[in-house]
Amino acid sequence: MHIVALSDPSSPVTAQFVPDAGMIGISLTDAGVELLGQRGGLNAYIAAGKTMGIPLLYPWANRLGATTYTAEGATVALTLGENRVRPDPNGLPIHGVLAAYPGWRVTAESASGLTAELDFGADPELLASFPFPHLLAAAVSLSERTLTVRTTVTATGDRAVPMCFGFHPYLRLPNVARADWIIETPSLRHLLLDDRGLPTGETAEQPADSQPLGDKAFDDGYDQVADGAIFAVCGGGRRIEVHFEQGYPAAQIFAPRSEDVVCFEPMTAPTDALGRGGYRSARLGEPAVAVFSIRV
Repeated sequence: MHIVALSDPSSPVTAQFVPDAGMIGISLTDAGVELLGQRGGLNAYIAAGKTMGIPLLYPWANRLGATTYTAEGATVALTLGENRVRPDPNGLPIHGVLAAYPGWRVTAESASGLTAELDFGADPELLASFPFPHLLAAAVSLSERTLTVRTTVTATGDRAVPMCFGFHPYLRLPNVARADWIIETPSLRHLLLDDRGLPTGETAEQPADSQPLGDKAFDDGYDQVADGAIFAVCGGGRRIEVHFEQGYPAAQIFAPRSEDVVCFEPMTAPTDALGRGGYRSARLGEPAVAVFSIRV
């Protein structure tokens, strides 16, 4: 297992990614202090897809509302437990099919940067669940206390590629009580969810806000996220920001009471958009790009 260590030439911030395990980010430190939730660790992610660090949720983020969907003229039937499709507790397909996927190829590596590619169309197992051939590229760079992740989707077949993926960064503030964490969010539209975590269609406008996490729990969906929007958690003299730089108009905030983590998840479309519509596509000859960054 090749772990790629990145360092910021201008600060003591470091990061680690593992291309052989789904291009997951497993560490982000500041002067040796770990800022990512480790949860069950890399081994649990590889063995069972249990997320940690900064995993890529691909080709759909969070859950689908059914085991069938129709997109770009193709109707797809998914089988839970086959072709890398995993169920959530309600039996819905969750987090796509690339958890710990080993087929990434490193194309560039330096002290502060990493680029890897995956030919999605070359694997029949992947195409069985998402029949849209394309090249997926992830470029990670670390500079000026900022970790930037740029994802590019390039269609290689005769169908456009639905953009419904996201990332799930687990952030933590070490040595600060969870109740004292301050959560900052931009102006958003709150998507009301049912008891399965699926959008009901009801929405509520939510102005920019700053509030203590306290004993609150979040597992909430949002859209109308503007390019450049900033989410943040701060406390104990430390601040971690997630910048939705480009191409992430939706988000999920996840902060369970049982763990000292908060997640601001950049998403290219809201939960279940693959089944409901409302996503953009990467069309042949028109690569689609999405960028987010984490500043510490």
